[in-house]
Amino acid sequence: MVIEVLKSKIHRATVTDANLNYIGSITIDEALMEAAGIIENERVFIVNNNNGERLDTYVIRGERNSGMICLNGAAARRVQAGDVVIIMSYASMEFEEAKVFQPKVIFPDENNRLV
Repeated sequence: MVIEVLKSKIHRATVTDANLNYIGSITIDEALMEAAGIIENERVFIVNNNNGERLDTYVIRGERNSGMICLNGAAARRVQAGDVVIIMSYASMEFEEAKVFQPKVIFPDENNRLV
């Protein structure tokens, strides 16, 4: 049996921008992506702690150490700069592997820097 489990989480990142005039996605600082084990074009799920919105999209690599967390396209209507979000990705794996798997979870500071 294959199940989906949490693979990566960027916990409580601050949205730096929302760009409605873009095709779609979320731009994430490359350093945060790397630390969380998230790659470009990977599907992610986003929870907005400020308003309860939930959405999924794909990742675009942002400038390393910029602190950028930018929701693009239609997702920009669900966030505002300054909102706090949780960004999660999941992986499919065999049940026994999933029981011992440890997700990568990072906790950036209020400027989206690694601490």
